[in-house]
Amino acid sequence: MTTVAIIPQTNTETGTTYRAVAGNNQSSGKTIGEAIDALTPKLESDDNSATLIIVQQQRPDRFFTAEQQQRREQLMADWRAARDVNQDIPAEAQAELEALVRAEVRAAGQRAAALLQHVPE
Repeated sequence: MTTVAIIPQTNTETGTTYRAVAGNNQSSGKTIGEAIDALTPKLESDDNSATLIIVQQQRPDRFFTAEQQQRREQLMADWRAARDVNQDIPAEAQAELEALVRAEVRAAGQRAAALLQHVPE
């Protein structure tokens, strides 16, 4: 089964766009459908396979809390500001950011596993 995650990305200049991710393949579009359509040719075709599409709303939940999201956003803003002036953030902050990113990825997997429990075989 191919699993596709759809991640909304909000930018003050471009508004909301969507990124479709399946394994090492990804694409983006102005709509969820456009992102999926752009990704589809990159996927291996197997007439017997199914595709599970997960739309990530990026809302806090039991897998990744509001506090974790807020801290990740704060650290990402610090990281971007430092990057823009060709500097690094402090090592402690970098380690915390990397831990939060890993936690967010684990949360996505846990969310998907929880969803799969409700998919009929």
